[in-house]
Amino acid sequence: MSDVASKYILDANVFIEAYRRYYSFDIAPSFWEFLVREAKAGKVISIDRVFDELKKGKDDLAKWAEENFGFAFINTKDDSDVVSNYGRLMIWANEQTQYSINAIEDFAIVENADAWIIATAMARGYVIVTHEVLDRTIKKKIPIPNVCEDFGVRYIDTFVLLRELNFQFK
Repeated sequence: MSDVASKYILDANVFIEAYRRYYSFDIAPSFWEFLVREAKAGKVISIDRVFDELKKGKDDLAKWAEENFGFAFINTKDDSDVVSNYGRLMIWANEQTQYSINAIEDFAIVENADAWIIATAMARGYVIVTHEVLDRTIKKKIPIPNVCEDFGVRYIDTFVLLRELNFQFK
């Protein structure tokens, strides 16, 4: 179990995978209610760039995010600690020889949320929740867990989050 004071920052794939696959709104409404409840309690957040990614879907998930979770997407654009950490991540990415140029360039696209999620977690001590997995051999993408390992940031998946926050279907 994690420290009860842990705060969790959600990657876009947490929302997208749940919506499209195993916790759709009609199958598991209690999952979505849980996210809102934990966000209101200050335990779960995400960032503005994830919100932007979700809104691009122009679907029920985008609508849910705006109507129910919009308050929990924090601003990264004006946070000097986050911006500073983002800069550190960009330097780190450009020094990596494992990843392709395209992977490094994709990681550096300012609209992409991954580096900003990590930078926010670094600045605020949040635990990242993502479905990406550690892969030390990958070349075509820079996975969040690879970066987390190098920067000492804790990351978990949705199922660990649910256990740590004692979620139960009702």
